[in-house]
Amino acid sequence: MNNNCITTYTGRHIDPLHPDPDMICIEDIAHALSLICRGNGQVKTFFSVGQHCINCSREALARGYSRRVAFACLLHDASECYLSDVPRPFKKTLSGYKEQEKNLLDLIYQKYLGSPLNAKEEQLLKEIDDAMLWFDLTYLLNEPQEREAPEIHITIDYTVRAFEETEKEYLELYSFFTH
Repeated sequence: MNNNCITTYTGRHIDPLHPDPDMICIEDIAHALSLICRGNGQVKTFFSVGQHCINCSREALARGYSRRVAFACLLHDASECYLSDVPRPFKKTLSGYKEQEKNLLDLIYQKYLGSPLNAKEEQLLKEIDDAMLWFDLTYLLNEPQEREAPEIHITIDYTVRAFEETEKEYLELYSFFTH
C-alpha cells in the first residue's frame, strides 16, 4: 500500500490528494459520513454529517429543486469521507485544504452527476446548507442566532440515531437518485 493512501471501509486504498475516481465508492461515503459528527463533535448530542446531507437533500426535493441539485445536496460533504471534516471558521484559513476539498468534490460530482456544479447549482446548495447550519447551531449548540430562522420545508429530527440507520437511509436516497 502507498503511504499516501487511506484505507476505506470497503478496503479500498485511496490517495485523497490524487484520487482515482474508480476508488471513490458510495458505500464508503455513506458509512463514513454516518460516523462523522457535525460541528467537530462540539454539539450537545451526536448528529452526523450523513444526517445533515440527507436533510439538505430532502429540503432540496421539498423546495422543488431539480433531482440533480437534490442529489448534489446529498453528496456535498462527501469529500469529508476522505479528508475528514474541518470546522468552517478554520477551513476559511486553509487555502490548500479548500483547494483539495474542491478538487475532490468536483471529482465526486463528475462521477455521480456527470459534471461539477454550475454557479446557480452551487448557490442553491449553499442556501440550503446555510439554512441547515442555522438549525444545527440553534438546536445542537443552543447558539443564539442574529437572523430570523430561515424557512425550511422539512422537519429536522435531532434524535440520536444508530449510524447504521443513517448509512442505510443515505444509500436509499442515493438509490432513489440513480434508479
